[in-house]
Amino acid sequence: MPAAAFAIAIVWNDHGATTMTNYRVGLLGFGFIGKVHAYAYDVLRWFYNPPPAAGRIVRVLAGRPESTRAAAEMLGAEPAADFREITEAADIDIVHICTPNALHAEALLSALAHHKHIYCDKPLTADWTQATAVAAALPAWRGIGQMTLHYRFYPAVMRMKQLADAGALGEVLEFRAFYLHGGSADPNAPWRWKFSAAAGGGVLADLAVHAIDLVEHLIGPLDAVMAEQRTVFLSRPVAAGSREMRAVDAEDQVMMLARSARGARGVITAGKVATGCEDELRVELHGTAGALRYNSMDPHHCEYFDAQHGRTVPLESAGWTRLAAGRRFPPPATGFPSPKAPIGWLEGHVAALANFLQAVEAGEPAEPGLHRGVELEQRIEAVRRSAQRQAWVRIAEVKAQQSAAERLPRGRR
Repeated sequence: MPAAAFAIAIVWNDHGATTMTNYRVGLLGFGFIGKVHAYAYDVLRWFYNPPPAAGRIVRVLAGRPESTRAAAEMLGAEPAADFREITEAADIDIVHICTPNALHAEALLSALAHHKHIYCDKPLTADWTQATAVAAALPAWRGIGQMTLHYRFYPAVMRMKQLADAGALGEVLEFRAFYLHGGSADPNAPWRWKFSAAAGGGVLADLAVHAIDLVEHLIGPLDAVMAEQRTVFLSRPVAAGSREMRAVDAEDQVMMLARSARGARGVITAGKVATGCEDELRVELHGTAGALRYNSMDPHHCEYFDAQHGRTVPLESAGWTRLAAGRRFPPPATGFPSPKAPIGWLEGHVAALANFLQAVEAGEPAEPGLHRGVELEQRIEAVRRSAQRQAWVRIAEVKAQQSAAERLPRGRR
């Protein structure tokens, strides 16, 4: 089991004092998403009274020594010189993995081997080979893990899930999901690691993985995909205003036709060259009994069309119903974590972390767990194969190869 927890915290709430475990947390990565994870710990007590568990970031490792020192000072934590000082330390209970994607696998395998609780940002790993190695390590692991698929925890998405599970769609006939940014439409936008395939960049792992997860969360697993990927600008300035260029080999766009296991057909698109878009995730589901749609830029609402009602009233009285699903956020507005992030984005991360800590405290599996990370890597691999072959690829093909690999002796994997 994970190392003994740091302490017992006493939390005051409306009913008096409550004692709970105070977990010692190690944070790998302190860029954009690492700061978001740290923020969630800071504000958890304001959203939940009492919080599901207490946690304190006690050790941090960023990309460079000077960044690590600055992060440690900001967090009141110890700086680490190597990820193993977090993943293998006896005094760390929970490991957060917020590094560039190519660095996930080694840290995950180390944390799994030392039975840490793990909260991992998407995607699970940088490629399918790494994901199979993680999958092989999961059966022996004695911890709790969760992927940071925070859109599942938006109130509007939770409302859509409730309606879909209740049969509001009937038989799902078709679906569409789009995750669109516009920042890379500027050819002078400077190079960063997400433009590198070796670093695990590209919009498939960065954006499309969220769209795929939500479609499957709402209507069930996909069966097959046919996809195309495109890198629009093959080089970018190494820094803003620089004339020095660096090659880009990660995709700016991915578009796929998709077929669900239950027969529905759909389209899933992700890209960072959608001029005019900031952080726009749209999902539309159409069935025999009704339809649902959601846009992350309007996070308070989802919309529902009741096809049964539409057949029994005059056409001018039928239409979409806008369902309020969340809370209102009063001013002042804030630019953290990013001016393009829609209202509610941070709360999704706070709720995702609370879900994880609740599972850790209860000693129960968290959902979405690391196995879900493996499943999403299967989908990513199918998309990549389809783009290479220009043909349909079934998810089952990738899964079969994983099963065969898991049967090999450990030394031959």
